[in-house]
Amino acid sequence: MSENANVVALPTGKRFPEARAGGISLGAAVDAGRFKLGMRRLAAGVSIIATTLEEVRYGLVATAVNSVSADPPTLLVCVSQTASAHDFISRAGRFSVNVLHADDRELAENFSRPEFRTRRFSFGEWSTATTGAPVLDSALVAFDCLIAQEARVASHTVFFGQVVDVRLSDGLIDPLLFWNSSYHTAEAGPR
Repeated sequence: MSENANVVALPTGKRFPEARAGGISLGAAVDAGRFKLGMRRLAAGVSIIATTLEEVRYGLVATAVNSVSADPPTLLVCVSQTASAHDFISRAGRFSVNVLHADDRELAENFSRPEFRTRRFSFGEWSTATTGAPVLDSALVAFDCLIAQEARVASHTVFFGQVVDVRLSDGLIDPLLFWNSSYHTAEAGPR
């Protein structure tokens, strides 16, 4: 865990503390399988979350990335506590969020394959951000972040990153999307 981050431990069981809203217990949960089916219908942008610790790069593919605040600029990423890069992100206290282009499908697939774990950063062109985190030169946008806070929720950790730099790509924006358990592109653009 980074020295400057505040860690908030939330419940880790299958149920949250008993609370009620409008007569419905918030401790009640839908079946995990049904929840996963529903989440497959939520299209999400694909990013590579990357960090460096003791001069070694670590990274993973993520779709759970959101803005939190513009003042100060803060975003969040949700990372499974079983992910190979999880503990290194926490210990490094920094990470980058590299939003992938539609042409980066193979890169995303390579970052997702455990057998490529030790050579993930041999795919694509990478440079070093202000914090020392790796940034993908071809990313649609790369956010360079310092961990401001961590919250452990069930199987995941939410890393809140204060953004210290943003690198924007030139040209058309055509994001890589994840929907219904596979990669897609926006193709037609705005409608």
